[in-house]
Amino acid sequence: MKIEKKALTFDDVLISPGYSEVLPKDTNLNTFVTKSLKINLPIVSAAMDTVTESKLAIAIAEEGGIGIIHKNLSPDLQAREVIKVKRFEAGVVKEPITISPE
Repeated sequence: MKIEKKALTFDDVLISPGYSEVLPKDTNLNTFVTKSLKINLPIVSAAMDTVTESKLAIAIAEEGGIGIIHKNLSPDLQAREVIKVKRFEAGVVKEPITISPE
C-alpha cells in the first residue's frame, strides 16, 4: 500500500481556544473519501455493530458525513439498512401514527 500524504490523528493535534479572524461560515471542510466521493464534513462512523445502523448513518449524512453500516447483519438486513438511508427524506413522516375521528 502506498501512502499518499502524511495524516494526523487526535493525539497529534491540540487546539487551544482563542480568538480567530476566520468565521465559521468561511470554512470549508470538504473531504474526499475516494477520488470521486466527496463529503462535506470529515466525519465517518465506525462500522461496528454497537455503533452504526441506518439511524446513525442518516444523522451523520444530514450533517455532511458518511455512516458505514456494520457487517454483523445478514446481507438482506444490511441492504435494508442501506435502503433506509438512501430513501430518507428530511422532515417527511413515512409511517404516521393516526387515530380515527371517533
